[in-house]
Formats: sequence, C-alpha cells, structure tokens
Amino acid sequence: MGRFSGKKVLVLGVANERSIAHSITTELVKEGATVALTYVNEAIEKRVRPIAEELGIKHVYQCDVQNEEHIDKLFAEIKDAWGSLDGMVHSIAFADREDLSRRFVETSRAGFQLALDVSAYSLVTLSKRAEKLMSEGGSIITLTYLGSQRVVKNYNVMGVAKAALEASVRYLAYELGEKGIRVNAVSAGPIKTLAASGIAGFKDMLSVFAEKAPLRRNTSLEDVAKASLFLLGHDASGVTGETMYVDCGFNTIGM
Repeated sequence: MGRFSGKKVLVLGVANERSIAHSITTELVKEGATVALTYVNEAIEKRVRPIAEELGIKHVYQCDVQNEEHIDKLFAEIKDAWGSLDGMVHSIAFADREDLSRRFVETSRAGFQLALDVSAYSLVTLSKRAEKLMSEGGSIITLTYLGSQRVVKNYNVMGVAKAALEASVRYLAYELGEKGIRVNAVSAGPIKTLAASGIAGFKDMLSVFAEKAPLRRNTSLEDVAKASLFLLGHDASGVTGETMYVDCGFNTIGM
C-alpha cells in the first residue's frame, strides 16, 4: 500500500518524459495514486497517450486552459469518473518565444496578456473548479522559478507571470483554507525540460548554477517530484500558501 493509495490526483502539464509533471506523475503512480492527465492539443496528445498507457493511467482528457468550456468539461468528466478529487498538480506555463528573446521593456501587450493568462490565471480558474470536488479537503500545487523574485537574464515576461502565480498561491491558500484545501508552490532550480529549451543561454545557466549552489550540483527531476509529493500528501497537512525552494540552496546565495 502506497502513501497515496485511494487518492485521486489531476495532473495538468505533462509534455513529455523529461517534464517535471511527468516525474511527479510517475512518483504518484508508484505510491498508489489514481491519476488523470490532460493535453492541450493533438500534438501533445500524441505524447501524453503513450505515457498514460505506460503508467497504467486510464483517464486522459483534453484541456486548453484558455478555454473555459474545456475546463468545465474536464471537471465534469472528473466528477463523473471519480466523484471527488484529492489533489491537483498545475505545471502549466507559456510565453511567446519572441517576448523571451527581446528586452523585457519591449514585451508586447498581447504577449504579456498571454503569459499571465496561461501561466498564472489558469491556476485560479482551475482551482475554482477543483474546490467543488474537494469537499473533504485536498492539496493543490503549482510549479514556479526564482525568476519570479530576482532578475534572470532572458526569463523576462515569464518572471513576471511567475510572480503573479506565487501571489495567486497565497490568496488561494487563504480563501480555500477554511475548506481544508492547501495551496502551495514548488520553486525548482533550472532543469533540462522542453519548457527550458525556450530560454536563451540555458546551458550556461546550468553550469553557473552547479558551481554556485550550496550542494554544488543541478536540481534533478527526482528532487522536485519528492518535494511535490510531500506537499500533496498528509505529511504537509499544516503547510499552505508557501513557495518551497527545491534548488540545491541556490536561492540563499547573495553574491
């Protein structure tokens, strides 16, 4: 019996086998959780379906977080299949590549709105639906990065979106806490993922990180998955509204 036996968890954001969401999903399945996955379009579905089959996951749904009808349908299907929900993993972020490559002051209005909508507001609108299925309490986690608090070259508008995401975590934790629903964020160090490939100079970032971080190494997918399961599980029953850094201590370094 795993520590998540009998628990039902929705994971949004599995892109491929090198994504943080995939690592979290794998650990949840190992610990006995029943998991549902989502995909945004047909291209991502072709990647997600084989992953679900490999992990024995039966529930896979389409959900474009910019489409309210998709979100309503997703949670209606979750309710029909499970009746309730114990956990939700929000691992969704997007910014236009052009807005990441130019100076932040040159961010387009449309690009700013897109990054904030997909990367931050999506957590709010998803949590509104999840709340209705977490009548016995639950745990919601999202993924963020140090660029929300400090300037990271080429992170640009995504840093602003992550700052909004972390603020949203605190407000959601406050409002949902009375129903026993905890909301937290995991701030992971840089990891080689599909999302990271859009950031210029990422290889150099990894090199500097491993040299300067107190643990003298890069953060691993396993590091983030273990911390995420802690926040999703009963061991973190008194933790909410927090941003947990899983970055080998890099966030503590001043100079």
